[in-house]
Amino acid sequence: MPETSSSTNAKLLDVRAVASLLGCSPRHIYRLSDGGKMPAPIRLGSLVRWSRDAIDEWISAGCPSMRKGPR
Repeated sequence: MPETSSSTNAKLLDVRAVASLLGCSPRHIYRLSDGGKMPAPIRLGSLVRWSRDAIDEWISAGCPSMRKGPR
């Protein structure tokens, strides 16, 4: 059975993998997420992960703000 632990094949990405995709720091990913400017993470206990599909769709859409309603 081939090993698929690579972050490029994963369905859930950690903050480092998302930062690598976007070319920024992990801290900036947390800032974007906390500000509602990117898809919300999935919390698994103390782990924070992002859906690879949601991130890909968000990038394809031009990285629009994910915040709903007025600020």
